[in-house]
Order: sequence, then structure tokens, then C-alpha cells
Amino acid sequence: MRPFAYDRPDTAAAAVAAVADRPDAAFLGGGTNLVDHLRLGIADPGLLVDVTSLTSTEIVDIDGGLRIGAGVTNADLAADPRVRARLPVLAAALLSGASGQLRNMATTGGNPLQRTRCPYFQDPASACNKRVPGSGCAAIGGATRNHAILGASEHCIATHPSDMAVALAALDTQVRILGPDGGRTLAFTDLHRLPGDTPEQDTELAHGELITAIDVSYPRGRHAYRKVRDRASYAFALVSVAAVLDVVDGTVLDARIALGGVAHTPWRAVRAEDTLRGGPATEEAFAAAAEAELADARPQPGFDGGNAFKIPLARRTLTATLRQTTPRETA
Repeated sequence: MRPFAYDRPDTAAAAVAAVADRPDAAFLGGGTNLVDHLRLGIADPGLLVDVTSLTSTEIVDIDGGLRIGAGVTNADLAADPRVRARLPVLAAALLSGASGQLRNMATTGGNPLQRTRCPYFQDPASACNKRVPGSGCAAIGGATRNHAILGASEHCIATHPSDMAVALAALDTQVRILGPDGGRTLAFTDLHRLPGDTPEQDTELAHGELITAIDVSYPRGRHAYRKVRDRASYAFALVSVAAVLDVVDGTVLDARIALGGVAHTPWRAVRAEDTLRGGPATEEAFAAAAEAELADARPQPGFDGGNAFKIPLARRTLTATLRQTTPRETA
């Protein structure tokens, strides 16, 4: 770990100004991702600006939902009675991520911004366009079992690791941001970027912008979160699905679905949603929705056998999750 300067401003605005003024500065929150990168030698900030006491640690009621302060830990968010009762898909996603110790440190503002766990990104000796733009992508043709089947590019095939972000992508979520020019609000589904030819840019946040809170509305319908992974705990998703279906008299009035483990972003399953809305809540309809969403999926070959298995796995996981959100009498 290389030496760096450390600053702990008194206000969020001062922290934003401190980071915006230095291209080599970074915010430090819970540190569960950044500290790993410092140890691995893949992050080399000249200045760390501590924001752990500068963003709200409260969860407050707003019209039709909750405002979650960026400083709220994943553990506290998952345990909140309002989240458990009205946003169970979010609670389930949070509890399926990381470990109890990490959930005690990871924050609402930081969790969605965590970077990929692609082993080539985490290895300074490997070519990685995300870590060093223009250096190439050693993952392509390498060990690709855990890589993307949707939205990848010739420059990057990494996946986004967050469980929480998959649930937030499936909900009506707004991100409140403070930057050098003031505050703004961004839809959560617009926060993350596909790799394209600039995979080093994970999100639409400008340098110096800080997430201060996340607003989540209560959706109508039944919730489910399903995660398929190599072991029962402390493992990233091969495929995950967050779904909320509003079914009345056997008809799907609304559908909110997102996939994890399959793309560079928490993947909002728009095609599946459009296929379901207004139609019957049946096994055949769920299968058709999964087929529509995965029509453009492209497996990655690799010396480890590749990840073609993810396509049927995603299809089955999506269908099973939709079945879980459907009242038994209409399934």
C-alpha cells in the first residue's frame, strides 16, 4: 500500500470540494471495497476523504416510500421493519450479500458503487481495460465462468457484483447526489454504465460527486429475490433475480424485474416486463418472458469451459422467481 493523504472535512459539501479539486482523490466510506483495492495495488489515490460521518445514517418515511441515508449500513437497512415489511426483495438481497461483518460496515451509498470482482481486474499483472484503459482484456478467452452474457463489449466482459443493486434496479429508485455544482437526482437504472469502449467508467457519476441518499418507493405486488451461487454464503452470484409482480385475478398488472451476475450493470429486464404486463400469470408466460429477455445473451468461451451454462441457468432462475411472486391460486 502506497502512502496517501487523509482528510476528514466537517461537511459533505467540503468533502465534495476536496475530491473535486484533486483528480487523484477518492471518497472513503465503509471501505469494504476500496481498502481491498489499496491492498491489491489496483487503486492508488493521493488523497482519501472520509465521509463516514457526513451522510445521513437515518431511514425516513417519504410519500409512498423511504429515504435511505447514504451512511446507513447494509445490516441496519436489512433489519429495518419497514424494509422487511414493504420492501422484502431489498431485505432479501442485502442478506444474501457478503458476510455479517461486511454488512455491518458496507453502506447504502457505497454498495452500489463497488467495482467488479473480475480476477483480471484485481490482478495488476493482467491486461484490463477497466483498470488501465487501452491495455486489453485478458478475461476474453480466459477464465470466463463468472462473466457477462448480456451487454458485454469487445473491451470488457466483467459483471457487477452487488446484490443490493439488483433489488434497487427492480424498484422505483432515485439516487440523490451532491456535486461541486450542487445537488441532482438520478434514476437508479441510469446510474450504471455498460462497458462499450469506456469500461473504466462504471457509473454516470462525475469525479467529486457523492451519493447522499437513495429514495425507494413501495411497489404493489409480491416480492422475491433468488440468488444462484457456488456456495451457500459469502459468494457472488452466478445469476440472481429480483422481481416484484402485481397480479390481480390472474393478470399481471405490473412487473419489475432485474438480473444480477449476468452483465456489467444490475440488468433491468425490460423485455421480460413488457412481455408479462397485461398477460396471464402462468408458467408459459413466465417462460416466454425469460426467453425474450435472454434472446440477445451471448456466452463467453474460455479455457475453464466458458459460461454458456448461464443462459439456461438464468432462464430457469427467472422463471422460478416469477413463480415465487405469484399467488398460488393463479400459478
